[in-house]
Amino acid sequence: MASGNVESLDQLPMALLATIMTKLDISSICSLAVTCRNCNSCASHILSFLPNFHILDISPSMELIKPLLPPNPYLKSLKLDCCQLNDSSVELLLRPSLQELCLRNCADFSGKLLSEIGSRCKDVRSLYLGSVAEKSGRAIHTSDLKELLSGCTQLEAISLMFDISLFLRHNVARIWALASEKLTSLEVGYVSSVTVTELLSPNVGPHQCLNQVRPSILPGIHKLSLFVDYITDTMVGTISKGLVLLTHLELRDAPLIEPRVTFDLTNSGLQQINHHGRLKHLSLVRSQEFLITYFKRVNDLGVLLMADECENIESICLGGFCRVTDTGFKTILHSCSNLYKLKVSHGSQLTDLVFHDIAATSLSLTHVSLRWCNLLTNQAIRSLVCNIGLKVLDLRSCKNLGDEALPAIGSLCELKTLLLDGSDITDVGIANLRYGVFSSLVSLSVRGCKKLTDKCLSVLFNGSSKLELQELDLSNLPNLSDNGVLALAKSQVPISELRMRHCPLIGDTSVMALASMRVDGDRGHGSSLRLLDLYNCGGITQLSFRWLKKPYFPRLRWLGVTGSVNRDIVDALARNRPFMHVACCGEELGTDPLNNLDGSYVHNYEELDELEQWLQEGEGESGEEEMEDADDDADVLFE
Repeated sequence: MASGNVESLDQLPMALLATIMTKLDISSICSLAVTCRNCNSCASHILSFLPNFHILDISPSMELIKPLLPPNPYLKSLKLDCCQLNDSSVELLLRPSLQELCLRNCADFSGKLLSEIGSRCKDVRSLYLGSVAEKSGRAIHTSDLKELLSGCTQLEAISLMFDISLFLRHNVARIWALASEKLTSLEVGYVSSVTVTELLSPNVGPHQCLNQVRPSILPGIHKLSLFVDYITDTMVGTISKGLVLLTHLELRDAPLIEPRVTFDLTNSGLQQINHHGRLKHLSLVRSQEFLITYFKRVNDLGVLLMADECENIESICLGGFCRVTDTGFKTILHSCSNLYKLKVSHGSQLTDLVFHDIAATSLSLTHVSLRWCNLLTNQAIRSLVCNIGLKVLDLRSCKNLGDEALPAIGSLCELKTLLLDGSDITDVGIANLRYGVFSSLVSLSVRGCKKLTDKCLSVLFNGSSKLELQELDLSNLPNLSDNGVLALAKSQVPISELRMRHCPLIGDTSVMALASMRVDGDRGHGSSLRLLDLYNCGGITQLSFRWLKKPYFPRLRWLGVTGSVNRDIVDALARNRPFMHVACCGEELGTDPLNNLDGSYVHNYEELDELEQWLQEGEGESGEEEMEDADDDADVLFE
């Protein structure tokens, strides 16, 4: 049957085969390319008029990507991980036909990338640039941004995910005045609050008298997302008054020192939010990245004043409001009748009373996150689950939650994401998830729930191969051993991301079990995993690295290990699997959350495996010899 299918594809007219391939994404085309010669030839041809080219799960080199991007006047959308690329690839990547451009991990590019986009991609509508010029020796100049903004006259959305404050010290408003009048969405990786205030403040035009003040620039902005040094009253007021059409505001800061009153957010600043009444989504977060600090000048009064102006808001995220009590948070729940997403972090005075009478409201919450709210108990969760449509429940670092909350959570049959990190749950309690909610979960995290043992996996996964679960975090469980992982492997649940860092009893047996695991008769061993984090697992030795080589774990893209096991072996493994990111310094693993910039782009990991195969075939004989040398080096190390 299989050979007949291949023969029939071989006999199809090339024109018909090409028509079929134009309906597919790049990964699916690569899947077909390795099935027969006709498909391979047609795939090479189809790349000359493919409208979309998206590769975000691997970071190809210039040698690999060049044959996949021939001249193509029909290319509209390009999304690429540029970790291995630099300025020399500008001419290859930037096409005049592009309307959507997403380039992640551009650390080895200089500011030339911005100016070249402005001169080459004049019709681009959506632009995302990540980590530009972050490597030592790279620089961005004001003129680069000028050329970008003046050249891309059709821009509607721009995301500059790097520090733009370094080259915007003078004439910031004049530079951004060059931006497209169609711009509705602006996202910036880092900028100072003073710069933001200068940018959006009413100003004097170039040919106007001092008494002729014009409105703020960027008047068409609907969505604004900024990471700043300090969230201040002045900046918040300027944004709220200057951006008349604003519906989506996200502000996050990470102070290096405790802010003074003039560089902080107070009740007065909160009162200015939603000046024009159009705001639907609000996020104000003080990060603890550099300093443990909070919004100490905001209390319940500020939240009450804000709630009066935000009664139509649909999503709210508040992080670091340590002086806001139940009164303030409760006001939000009772005033904002359209609210479906509630996120609170470091709510040190938030207690069960906030949710005591939530059933009496008209709310239909679907996303709730209550991280580091240590006064919450099981009773709050019992009250909260009256929102039976909950899809995301994040209770990380709520240390007073225990087994009594789990029966209530188990009744949430639409729940997709459940995060219980650091809670006081046990094997007995987690059994309450076995029926009902567990069949719908896509992501489950019990990181740091130190009372859990191997039994929790036996209870959850025994006879449960038909589950939707894709992401599982079992990190920092001191009593989790290889026996628990064996139970997981036997279940054949197609998990794609498995984290088990800081588990002292996890060893080589776990790796062998996962490597040998097959899902639904799949031809590959360990085939569903694309992320495996084994950092600081006490029993991992050189033996595990034999099982981490090909052909095992064919779709693995992220691997966390302890480099001290043997750095030479780790390096040999990285050479053996050039498309896999091997981390050995303890960094958290995972693809960028902005990988899926559009909801229509769905990862198919089997297709990504074929993509890797085709890319490697494109390397030619020299590439094959290099891979063989890497294998030989690894074999010597393993002997």
